[in-house]
Amino acid sequence: MGNREVETIQEKVFEGIPLTRDEALSLFRFPLHLLGELARTVRFRLHPEKIVTYVVDRNINYTNICISGCKFCAYFRPPNSKEGYLLSFEEIAKKIEETIALGGYQILLQGGLHPALTLEYYEELFSFIKSRFPEIHLHALSPPEIIFLSKSSGLSVEEVLKRLIKAGLDSIPGGGAEILVDRVRKIISPNKATSEEWLYVMETAHRLGLKTTATMMFGHIETEEDIIEHLFKIRDLQEKTRGFTAFIPWTFQPQNTALSHIKKAGSARYLQVLAISRIVLHNIPNLQVSWVTQGPRIAQLALEFGGNDFGSTMIEENVVASAGVSHRLSEEEIRSYIQEAGYIPKRRKMDYTLLE
Repeated sequence: MGNREVETIQEKVFEGIPLTRDEALSLFRFPLHLLGELARTVRFRLHPEKIVTYVVDRNINYTNICISGCKFCAYFRPPNSKEGYLLSFEEIAKKIEETIALGGYQILLQGGLHPALTLEYYEELFSFIKSRFPEIHLHALSPPEIIFLSKSSGLSVEEVLKRLIKAGLDSIPGGGAEILVDRVRKIISPNKATSEEWLYVMETAHRLGLKTTATMMFGHIETEEDIIEHLFKIRDLQEKTRGFTAFIPWTFQPQNTALSHIKKAGSARYLQVLAISRIVLHNIPNLQVSWVTQGPRIAQLALEFGGNDFGSTMIEENVVASAGVSHRLSEEEIRSYIQEAGYIPKRRKMDYTLLE
C-alpha cells in the first residue's frame, strides 16, 4: 500500500468525504494507531464535546425457544427442550419493576423465533407492559422476529409493524444482523431472515417513524470484504432513511456454540473493526463500545477508537453470558470507567437525547 493511497484516504477522512469500498477495505492494512486517529477525527466532528453516553436498561429475554438454530448461539433451545422457557406477563412485569427501581427507563425485549407465539401474543404483551408501565421505553423485537411474525401471520412487514406500534412498540434493536452477506448467513444462521429482509424491516420501520440501531457480529467465518459489504449496506440505507441512531459492532463469542472451534477474535481486531466502522459510517451519529464482550478496560480504550457511547447498564444479560462471557457493571461503575478514560458520562434515551 503506497504512501499516496494512505494520504488520499487520510485527506478524505479529515475533510469528511465518504470513502469508496476499495478505500474502506484498504483501512484493514493501516496501522492500528493511525486508524484510531482517523476514527477520533470522525467522532469529534460528530460530537465535539468529551461526552460519553450510556443507557440504564434491562435486556429481558422473554423466551429461549427458537427454531432458527443459529450456529453462533449458545442460548437457544429447540421447541420441545426441557430447558426451554417462556416468561409469563407477570414475570416480565416483575423484571420491569426491578428495572425502574434501579433507575431504568428502557427495556430491551428480545427472544427467539418461537413457533407458538402469534402476532396477537405480542400485541397483548406490549399493551400489558404499556398499561402497567406507561413511562417505560419499549425497545423490542429484532428484524428476524418481525420477519417471522410477518410470515406466520400472513401479513406484510408494514402491517405487522403498524400493529406493534399501536400496541406500544417504541423502537427496534439491530439484532440479527450478524453479517449482512447471505453466503455467510447460510452457514451460520440458515433459518433466519436474509440480509435483504433484515434491511427491509429497518427501512419500513424508519418509514413508519421508528428509530432503530444497527449491529454487526464479527470474528467467525466472515472475510474483510464481508465486513465492508455489511458496513456499506448499513451506510446506504442510512443515506436513504436517516433512521439509525447508533451502530454496535461486537465479536463472536465461540464458547458453548456449534462454532466453538473458531479462535476468538482478540481485542486488537475488535479495536480495528470498531475504528473502521466509525470511519466508514460517517452518517450514523453514534458508535457504541461493547464492554459486555470486551470487558471494561478495552471498552475504555475503544473510546479512543471512535466510540462515543458505553452502551447499556445491562441489568440483566443472558445471551452472551451463555457463551461463557460474563462482565457485570453497575451504573456507578460505568460512570467511573467513563470518567477514568477522561470523558464526561451522561445518561441518554434510545434516541440519544440526554437525560442530565
